Amino acid sequence: MLDAVPLNQGHLDKTDVARYREDGYLRPIPVIPAKEAAQLRAELEDIEDTWLAADLPHPLNTYKRVNSHCVIPMAHRVAADPRVLDVIEGILGPDILIWSVEFFIKEPQTKSIVSMHQDLTYWGFGAVDQLLTAWIALSPATQASGCMNFVRGSHKNPILPHEDTYDKDNLLSRGQEIRVDVAPEDRVPAELQPGEMSLHHGLMIHGSGPNVTDDRRIAVAIRYCTPQIAQQVASKDYAILARGADRTGNFINFAPPSAPFTPASLALYDEIRMAQTEALMDGAEADEQGLYS
Repeated sequence: MLDAVPLNQGHLDKTDVARYREDGYLRPIPVIPAKEAAQLRAELEDIEDTWLAADLPHPLNTYKRVNSHCVIPMAHRVAADPRVLDVIEGILGPDILIWSVEFFIKEPQTKSIVSMHQDLTYWGFGAVDQLLTAWIALSPATQASGCMNFVRGSHKNPILPHEDTYDKDNLLSRGQEIRVDVAPEDRVPAELQPGEMSLHHGLMIHGSGPNVTDDRRIAVAIRYCTPQIAQQVASKDYAILARGADRTGNFINFAPPSAPFTPASLALYDEIRMAQTEALMDGAEADEQGLYS
């Protein structure tokens, strides 16, 4: 395992910020103690047990995989954690929006993968620098459990052509895969222990393999951006202000949920989902299984 990225009173130093800008990613960053990460995992699995059979408008997995911060207070709590935001501020600056939060879970001994892709391909923002993903491990993310793999420096490319595979084993909504062969030796494994975080640029080419271990691979993926970026495809977009101020009006700011799956948050979830669908499915053939299958 790599030595942890050192933090200075919770903040990145200039050398590590420069390394992020050069490589397009940074890891492992210790942000949450391992014991606390285990407690978060237990809290998530309690939510799963409590709500799996509930009469929700969509399957529980949909809410875990897309915009969890709209309906699950714990998802927003992790994203708004000052320890995490202190690190993010070193990259994005003092004004930080939470654009999305999702739980990426690979069950043990399963074939689920994430094909090599660039995040910004389908989000409607264009090739911007002011958006990144923070990926926090709640269980060990190893090569055996299907940790992410990065292609160092690939964020310096524009948005590259992708194709939609709709592969049933692909965790991405369209099974989107970059039309570039990525050699095994160019893939840098981003192994993390519970409570550690990685950061990666929205143009970073990355993906992950299957989980062949006997434990779940659980992570919280948080997409942060600055108020300066703007939706270019959909008619509107939404975000929660996490730190600083939003003086641009590019996003509809909304409040985090007060309790899990309240009627108001479920209605807002569908409103946001429909708006973001405009960007995500732009140019795609109809997905017979639905957007978030």
